Amino acid sequence: MAVERPTRASSEGVRKSMKGNRGRDTKPELALRRAAHALGLRYRVSVRPLPSIRRTADMVFTRVKIAVFMDGCFWHGCPEHHTKAATNAEYWAEKVRRNRERDAETDRILAEAGWTVIRVWEHEDPIASARRIAERVNSLNVRREAGISTREG
Repeated sequence: MAVERPTRASSEGVRKSMKGNRGRDTKPELALRRAAHALGLRYRVSVRPLPSIRRTADMVFTRVKIAVFMDGCFWHGCPEHHTKAATNAEYWAEKVRRNRERDAETDRILAEAGWTVIRVWEHEDPIASARRIAERVNSLNVRREAGISTREG
């Protein structure tokens, strides 16, 4: 039996706020992409690493099979910055719980397919995050060029 979920915003202000949320090209994503590009990294934007599943990574490095996800603090339940919703709290708590569950499932599915998943919180410094991504990309590029398996595990 399907769980009935509220489909209406609790107020006009909440509705406008939710409509204003971008699915891609958010300020933190753009800052991370600029920082990664400045380090010489080239990547694909908003791509499904595995076309057969509906999971879109924010940055994808196809040659080395790295998928980068920029997770919003509210939507993905950041342990440092997540805040509980003031209205409709039960609905939002469940929504965040399901998002975290889906994130873990995505990580598992991609890892089983030989992908490396890097998750970046929206509050993290974009330059430091880009350096972390670059280290992983460069490490896997070296291994790939040397003919060493890049499969994790």
